[in-house]
Amino acid sequence: KMASAQAKISKPGDDAQVDLLIQEAMAAKLNSYSPYSKFRVGCAVLAGSGKIYKGTNVENACYGLTVCAERTAIFNAVSNGEKEIKALSVATDVDDFKWSCGACCQVVLEFGEQLPVYSSIHDGSYQMKTAREMMPFAFSKADLDKPRVGLDA
Repeated sequence: KMASAQAKISKPGDDAQVDLLIQEAMAAKLNSYSPYSKFRVGCAVLAGSGKIYKGTNVENACYGLTVCAERTAIFNAVSNGEKEIKALSVATDVDDFKWSCGACCQVVLEFGEQLPVYSSIHDGSYQMKTAREMMPFAFSKADLDKPRVGLDA
């Protein structure tokens, strides 16, 4: 089932753990290296250990080599030994709820179809979608367990 177009907007104070994750994403955004787009993005992930890992976008003159904040934060967590992501928050300078690009959605989906992803605006208000809501038709690791047809034994 797809999320409704009118997603609930939550305010700071509704959930202290989400508030902290949003604050960390906003702080990560300040380290953005975005000389080409001038579009700063910060991300914070809550790992299974309870530790928060941050990441920001890092652009490159060869645009295809740019790495988004979400992937940077997730790869940071994994590089530090984490194998579980419990939640993710994204912050930008645009005063509108922005969601991850397709490549980042695919990486987020790897860590759980029901993984909560929070998008925030300047005042700390946020919306939440699950990884599957952000990418409803994506291939995932669950597809690898499905029976195959037409394969020789």
